Amino acid sequence: MNPSAARVSRDSSSVCVCLFHSNSRPSSFLGINNNTISFNKTNTNTLLLNTATNPGTINRTRVYRKNSTGVEACLSPAKSLRQILELPGVHQGPACFDALSAKLVEKSGFSFCFTSGFSISAARLALPDTGFISYGEMVDQGQLITQAVSIPVIGDGDNGYGNAMNVKRTVKGYIKAGFAGIILEDQVSPKGCGHTRGRKVVSREEAVMRIKAAVDARKESGSDIVIVARTDSRQALSLEESLRRSRAFADAGADVLFIDALASKEEMKAFCEISPLVPKMANMLEGGGKTPILNPLELEELGFKLVAYPLSLIGVSVRAMQDALTAIKGGRIPSPGSMPSFQEIKETLGFNTYYEEEKRYATSMRRLSSENVTSNSYDTQPMAQDDTARRGQSSQDPIVEVITPEVYTNSGAGGSRDAFSGIWSRTLRVKITGRDGFEKLDVRIPAGFLDGITNVVPALGGVNLKELLNDAAEEVGGKLLLDFTDTVGDRIQVFLE
Repeated sequence: MNPSAARVSRDSSSVCVCLFHSNSRPSSFLGINNNTISFNKTNTNTLLLNTATNPGTINRTRVYRKNSTGVEACLSPAKSLRQILELPGVHQGPACFDALSAKLVEKSGFSFCFTSGFSISAARLALPDTGFISYGEMVDQGQLITQAVSIPVIGDGDNGYGNAMNVKRTVKGYIKAGFAGIILEDQVSPKGCGHTRGRKVVSREEAVMRIKAAVDARKESGSDIVIVARTDSRQALSLEESLRRSRAFADAGADVLFIDALASKEEMKAFCEISPLVPKMANMLEGGGKTPILNPLELEELGFKLVAYPLSLIGVSVRAMQDALTAIKGGRIPSPGSMPSFQEIKETLGFNTYYEEEKRYATSMRRLSSENVTSNSYDTQPMAQDDTARRGQSSQDPIVEVITPEVYTNSGAGGSRDAFSGIWSRTLRVKITGRDGFEKLDVRIPAGFLDGITNVVPALGGVNLKELLNDAAEEVGGKLLLDFTDTVGDRIQVFLE
């Protein structure tokens, strides 16, 4: 579908770019709200709505179609996915494993995503993808994922969890869970990752019957879910058999064809040449799979329409958690550059959106209490925080009054000034050097915040920093207060500047 006209409408939250079908252009664009789009005339056929905040880029597509009144809600996930399949080029879909990873995929601008049975088995069960995870667990996880995003999601349906009758139940369950598409394979039970050893497949006849059962389940449900037919026979049997099965799947009604674990670029090309009217899917298994890793342009030249990246998100998550745990065990916290700030995490999870929407339902007494916040006479942080801050604090959290350096300096014990009060004008420098000689941390904090330094380097929790600071309070210039090696061999130095 080649768009021939574009209109732009800006609302309070984003820029919306509407691309209209080349043979049907509305004479008057009225507007967009959360779920519908309106036109003056009823001769409009189909349009694509981009919800990206960067105008001129089409990376998040929602599909709308007019009805007799000229207004209709967003199409189903399956119809949206079918529109993506009609667009030119190859379309990338990272594989998620839970609601958060799916939300991150959407926020990154991808137009759809996959679920990965390998990754869900790892994240939900901490078990290998060797048939442990069940239909019920996959549907439950899938429903959480589809509810978290507005982009179409293609679900990993494994081998349908049984015979053709089980396949029908699986397809109907995935439809109810909100999936736009389902991948069904021809492995025996227990199934496993297609790039691991020992793959076995059912007969060609039984494999085709699974796809026919899936097509029947779709018709019986009145759905338009996209059926992706996968065969693992390339590694289990031969390339020739995998090509034969793919042709048979296309004849049985599959919407997309997928041969897993193709071993060369030549094999990938041979696959794309069969059943040319049926879109092909590629699987770029990262980190050492059997299929060569090609970039999107190369995949498009071969003839692929969809490309999955099954391990990227779960893989980097595993490594990031391992690195964080190593740091914590060594008496540190992860470096600031290795993780988002607390504010960034809250924004990703929707805290700020929640707070804004919550204001619509605030009672008059709650608004009054938030407006009557007053400060005390000591120039300290306000005891009563605003609504946003208080909402992030549970009723069991201790109430902390933060005293500014000026107050601490002017009001020591008994109202007198002591030598330690002058520390507020000094700075502590904390430096950590790894065993390999590379610098891991180099930060500066106000010397008066003794507790704060243990949040940066927990290994300092047992050190009497107050005594060290008292001894050095009257000294001019920098002084090395601590210099030791922690349990993992990192050198930790603390300077008073």
